[in-house]
Amino acid sequence: MNPSKSQALEGLWQNNPALVQLLGLCPLLAVSQTLVTSFTLGVITLLVLVWANAIISLIQRWLFEDIRLPLQILVIATMVTAADQLMQALFFEMHQRIGLFIALIVTNCTLLARAELFARRNRLGLAIADGFWMGLGFLWVITLLGGIREVLGRGTLLDGLSLLLGPSADHWTLVIHTSPLLIVTLAPGAFLTLGLLVALKNRMDIAHESRQANRVSDPIARRKP
Repeated sequence: MNPSKSQALEGLWQNNPALVQLLGLCPLLAVSQTLVTSFTLGVITLLVLVWANAIISLIQRWLFEDIRLPLQILVIATMVTAADQLMQALFFEMHQRIGLFIALIVTNCTLLARAELFARRNRLGLAIADGFWMGLGFLWVITLLGGIREVLGRGTLLDGLSLLLGPSADHWTLVIHTSPLLIVTLAPGAFLTLGLLVALKNRMDIAHESRQANRVSDPIARRKP
């Protein structure tokens, strides 16, 4: 498998930061009440991860052993601050909803882990690709989690889209049902939903490994007299 496919598979599935590493749980669980807020925070995290990885890869020769961690945190904090300021300037109402959790991206262990384990050891192109695929892995999980919690807990989908696209997007909100499960909108519901997604992923991995083992064993069995 070529490196780009390997990075994509690792970030999106095999070593997904949310489903496998279970990193960034604070924003993952707190912001994922609706699909729109989840998607917004996911995109911000992806962009910060890509830019932080790129800068750390570029300055890797100056990341001396005694100062590398403070410098990496400084780069990540700078990127998060820039993203926060842009969000406040361009999408103020959305920033009012999730602004606190944008600042907490600095403490997201996914960013520091990728900076320490990958970006500072690899060339620019690979570092950017790693940040993109890991960020995209986090993005699809938090968006799916937000969508499930919104449908089950509120009975709607795409609520709040007008905060990104303006008042014209108000009529895009879908009403799925009128019997919401309120527990899904609370912290216990967030943990339960994420736990079910993790369990589903593990089950799919086990089923895939079982199919692969059967494919290998079948030709061997046929060769036996």
